[in-house]
Amino acid sequence: MASGPGRGRRVFALICATLGSVAVGCALPRMAHAQIGSARYSSMVIDARSGAVLEAVNADELRHPASLTKLMTLYMLFEALRDRRLTLNQLVPVSWHAASQEPSKLGLTPGTRITVEQAILGLVTKSANDAAAALGELLGGNEDRFGQMMTLRARALGMNRTIFRNASGLPDPEQVTTARDLAILARHLITDFPGYYGYFSTPNFVFHGRTIYNHDRMLQTYPGADGMKTGYTEASGHNLVTSAERGGVRLVGVVLGAASNPERDYHMAALLDQSFEQLDVPGGRRGTMVASSRAPSLVATARAATVPVPTNTRQAPRAATVLPVTTRAPVSAAARWGIQVGTFSTEKAARQAATAAQHVADAGDAHVERTKLRGKPAWRAQLTGLTAREAQSACGGRAKKKSACFVVHPEGGELASR
Repeated sequence: MASGPGRGRRVFALICATLGSVAVGCALPRMAHAQIGSARYSSMVIDARSGAVLEAVNADELRHPASLTKLMTLYMLFEALRDRRLTLNQLVPVSWHAASQEPSKLGLTPGTRITVEQAILGLVTKSANDAAAALGELLGGNEDRFGQMMTLRARALGMNRTIFRNASGLPDPEQVTTARDLAILARHLITDFPGYYGYFSTPNFVFHGRTIYNHDRMLQTYPGADGMKTGYTEASGHNLVTSAERGGVRLVGVVLGAASNPERDYHMAALLDQSFEQLDVPGGRRGTMVASSRAPSLVATARAATVPVPTNTRQAPRAATVLPVTTRAPVSAAARWGIQVGTFSTEKAARQAATAAQHVADAGDAHVERTKLRGKPAWRAQLTGLTAREAQSACGGRAKKKSACFVVHPEGGELASR
């Protein structure tokens, strides 16, 4: 940093006092090794067009963003390009501070210069910390000030719990965000800068004779994925924001706190598949059936929201046919929650799964919901008529046994951003 840690803490305290420490959460304890279902796991999937939330787990809990911070750095840069304060060919000075950043980096030398476009490519492919710091200094004068600028701009976008301290995402205990805030940021990058969004799908670029490859494996492995960003520090675990488009529907997914890159990528793919299925969008990856018996426990307490689809844009999802398996007395107003334990290719398999889940939970009504998956009939196994506590408990018990499950919330229409 250009200034000492004492000044950084004072700046952080000033931001907290200005924005409200309770609202933004100005402290985050060091957390244990990350893994799906751990105390620091968070996720969210939204419809990029409407902002509707399709899945959310711990979406408002504070997390360290790691290199996902660079999404905000790029947002600030794209604004400068749009407003013609900078150009793609403009030279970015490399200071000693920028060049001394920890890897991952391009290996920039103090006193040299790179173009704005080279810096962009360094961020979206190699997640270069030296290039990010150089951009922060160019846009803010120094990284401390740029962190304040990033935080204030984030708040204007609706990222109400995020605080930035540097341009790169290198470890800083005071730099925090949430899955919801990152989903909001990703959506703004897509909608506010369609002309620059294509940079996020760059597979590689050549820098000083070296070919720099993109760290984001989802671009090669997930159908329809065309960005955005990976991130990792010891404090954050393995983080990922992905945007994918199928059939004219674009989703944004956020996964924070995974234990490894493969776990993170597999989990993101599962969440996106589930959300595309929820919107009845065909075109999933070949050979993947979402029967719970074949899938690891990925979502312990997800919330499935009813998605408002704007008129005259695309056909709304087909109305589902609900097939009761067993029934009991009418449920109270509090018992309107449910859980979904899998989607199956046959009604018989779904009935068996729903009944087995009811037996284990000793609560709720086993139901089978008929739908379509990639144009073919499919059946969802569910328990309905649960209270919120019963639903959370049922999914929590299944998570411990490595069984798929997510909680179905009784209210819909939740939006990631206005």
